[in-house]
Amino acid sequence: MPEVFRSEGYVFFFYANESHEPMHVHVRRSGGHATFWLVPLTLAYAEGLKVRELARAEELVAAHKDEIRRKWHEVFGS
Repeated sequence: MPEVFRSEGYVFFFYANESHEPMHVHVRRSGGHATFWLVPLTLAYAEGLKVRELARAEELVAAHKDEIRRKWHEVFGS
């Protein structure tokens, strides 16, 4: 499970077996988790996170989009 970055109690990561899916990132915090597609930036799935936590997670994904893309290419090679 490659970790991309941590911020404000959120952990952003990939699952190593998901290279066949469109570019996305998973996030977990306090027992909740979510998945964001990167193009376009869209919430794909969420469970156990409050609305304000999801909003902040999306802001962090947007702020780190280049880093997430770079790490995706490092991990999945495309």
